[in-house]
Amino acid sequence: MSMINKKFLTGILFYYFSYSYSGFAQGPQNLSFEPIQGTKPRNIIFILSDDHRYDFMGFTGKVPGLKTPNLDRLAYEGAHFQNAFVSTALCSPSRASILTGQYAHTHTVVDNQAAAPASLIYFPQYLQKAGYQTSFFGKWHMGGGGADPRPGFNRWVSFAGQGD
Repeated sequence: MSMINKKFLTGILFYYFSYSYSGFAQGPQNLSFEPIQGTKPRNIIFILSDDHRYDFMGFTGKVPGLKTPNLDRLAYEGAHFQNAFVSTALCSPSRASILTGQYAHTHTVVDNQAAAPASLIYFPQYLQKAGYQTSFFGKWHMGGGGADPRPGFNRWVSFAGQGD
C-alpha cells in the first residue's frame, strides 16, 4: 500500500474517531460527512477476529511455522495496526467500542449480555454516508448475540449466539 493510501485510511479513521463522540448525541439521520479535498475513495476491509492473539499471524514472525498467507497479503498490501488495544477484557464491550469509537461507560454495552442501545452510531454508518457499500459477515455478539441486521450495513450475514 502506498504512503498516500495509508494516509487516506488513517485520515478516514482519525476523522471517524475524532467525531464519533459528538455523533453519539445526534440521531443516525443527522450524520454529517465532509470529504477530504484531493482524496479519492479507497477499498477498505476491516477484519475483527474474536479471541485472536495479536501475534498469531504468519507475517509477524512470532510463531514458528504459522502460515496465514491471506492475512499476510492483507498486511503487506494494506495496513496493519500494530498498537491497537481494547479498553475492556470482554468481547461485547470491546466490539461496541471498536464499532462506535466510545468507551463502555458511554456506549453502555458493559458485559456480554447488555443490549446495544438503538441510539448508537457505528462507523460503517459514516462510511455509508461517504458513499461506501458496507457489509457484515460473522457473529455480532452484542446484546444477546441475535442475528438481526444492524444499522450501517448494506449486506448482513450473521448468526445467533456463537454459531452453534
